[in-house]
Amino acid sequence: MNRDLRELQDKIGYQFQEWKLFRRAMTHSSFANEHHMDKLDCNERLEFLGDAVLELVSSDFLYREYSERLEGELTKIRASVVCEPTLAYCASEIGLGDYLLLGRGEEATGGRHRDSVVSDAMEALIGAIYLDGGFASAKEFVRRFVLNDMENKQLFYDSKTILQEIVQADMPEQALAYETIKEWGPDHNKTFEVRALLGGEEIGRGSGRTKKAAEQVAAYRGILRLKERICI
Repeated sequence: MNRDLRELQDKIGYQFQEWKLFRRAMTHSSFANEHHMDKLDCNERLEFLGDAVLELVSSDFLYREYSERLEGELTKIRASVVCEPTLAYCASEIGLGDYLLLGRGEEATGGRHRDSVVSDAMEALIGAIYLDGGFASAKEFVRRFVLNDMENKQLFYDSKTILQEIVQADMPEQALAYETIKEWGPDHNKTFEVRALLGGEEIGRGSGRTKKAAEQVAAYRGILRLKERICI
């Protein structure tokens, strides 16, 4: 069951003037379909807009904050910030999944905590804030909830490479491997769950729309696990 949206307003520190926008941002297509709502009443159009706002805000931030970095480096950092696992991580920080309006089938298959669903909702929320309060309000939200803790978020983009380098440097005798645990959904919208194994021991697990994306999440969580064991 989704929680009261007023609670989420308090968490993000933004009060919507147009409540319908807020509710639409939290409405997944499965809920709209199940309740025979107009196709325009789900969050997909807001997600499209929010994606563009997020890219502009993050580009502006990186251009100003990383004044010595070249275009190629900035592009790579931006990709790490706006990728699905990062946005899902940001969404989890505010418990966004708890407030989504989902259809029964999506709810039953764990959609409330699926990276693809909550990352899309995060972009939709950005789009809704932009329409409701303007660019300044959207920019403030993105800076507060997406562009914080940049060091950890950059790990998402190259997590598999970074994890491999850590293993080779500190525990070369251990074999690093990835195992697909399960996959579900229709062929055009599959979700994969993968775990990262070090010497046969699971060190991280993640899900994504592709095996590669799921491996990246699993690797990132593996990095965090290894950080607790050794000084990195």
